[in-house]
Amino acid sequence: MSDQLLEETQAGIKIARRNINNLRYADDTTLMAESKEELKSLLMKVKVESEKVGLKLNIQKMKIMASSPITSWEIDGETVETVSDFIFLGSKITADGDCSHEIKRRLLLGSKVMTNLDSILKSRDITLPTKVHLIKAMVFPVVMYGCESWTVKKAEHRRIDAFELWCCRRLLRVPWTARRSNQSILKEISPGISLEGMMLKLQLQYFGHLMRRVDSLEKTLMLGGIGGRRRRGRQRMWMASLTRWT
Repeated sequence: MSDQLLEETQAGIKIARRNINNLRYADDTTLMAESKEELKSLLMKVKVESEKVGLKLNIQKMKIMASSPITSWEIDGETVETVSDFIFLGSKITADGDCSHEIKRRLLLGSKVMTNLDSILKSRDITLPTKVHLIKAMVFPVVMYGCESWTVKKAEHRRIDAFELWCCRRLLRVPWTARRSNQSILKEISPGISLEGMMLKLQLQYFGHLMRRVDSLEKTLMLGGIGGRRRRGRQRMWMASLTRWT
């Protein structure tokens, strides 16, 4: 599929006067449009061009996600599945753009890893600092995967803090019923930078990486405005979230 063919079509999403209709990573391709008709037109162009070089679309692996309800449609007699969320490149993407679903999922995955490390963390032959390093190396990265793009709300901040304290208490074998303050738990472990601090560091590094690039697609998506009417209610914005976090 040539870049020129997709660039020449008018179908797509307009951001900062730039028409964007596809995002690609390795063999994964995401097509974007403002209407069902535009999306179908894009998909048929990809299908036709792919067949010219002997490639065939796998309809079974194809998903359609829209911000408003749409009816499913068929290609060559096969129905393309319409979903409200799906896992893309290891992260959960939802139609409403809310990161809370992915954050909850990541915290759950992290708790499973923490539980699997129980036999190691109970060992008396391993020092406490080493156990802390194990958690930072094996548990926290699972939770932080993809956090650079998260828009974190107050409720998610509380969940992240609670997860870190749960890890600390589990490491020290201190139950929630024990009369020990969270501050004393953290002081005993001396974790240095917190889990939230590590996430903030990654977001700032990502922000700096984007800002240093000149006329890049990523920078356009981050800073560009989208036309049309906004939804009711307060909008979730990555830049505003990062500013509040710092």
